Amino acid sequence: MKALVIYAVAVLLSVGSVLAQDGQTATLPSVKVKNVAGSLINTADFGNAGKPVIISFWATWCKPCIQELQTYHALYPEWQEKYGASLVAVSIDDARNASKVAPFIKSRNWTYEVLLDVNQEFKRAMNVNNVPHTFVVMNGKVVFSHSAYSSGDEDELEELLKKLTGK
Repeated sequence: MKALVIYAVAVLLSVGSVLAQDGQTATLPSVKVKNVAGSLINTADFGNAGKPVIISFWATWCKPCIQELQTYHALYPEWQEKYGASLVAVSIDDARNASKVAPFIKSRNWTYEVLLDVNQEFKRAMNVNNVPHTFVVMNGKVVFSHSAYSSGDEDELEELLKKLTGK
């Protein structure tokens, strides 16, 4: 019975919301970062179109991050079509390594948006301690947070996308 209660709590937490101190779902912070093309992007604009946005913090030196994003890359066209989801990969590589990000993603044919958080302002605003760290945002609110990656996490993420979109 105790194991069942622990499992139920773990499931609820994994599908639960990131909560602000006032008990409400946290609003996505407004931080300006550049994409790999050099355009300035305001993070507060993500997820305001009524469709889910997956935000994955990663680094070129992080093997689990690359595994996660490669898995997402394979599923991304289906997630776009079925759920209208978009994916934003936020590199936390520092200024010395930021120049490696564009060739890195090009060599893997990643088709989703990639941002460069070289000063790690967005990372701090989202309370990310370790990468990979994935969030789902819907209507400007953070509705899911998950740190680390293991094979099968993408199935949990897809279940959440189904739930959020009713599909």
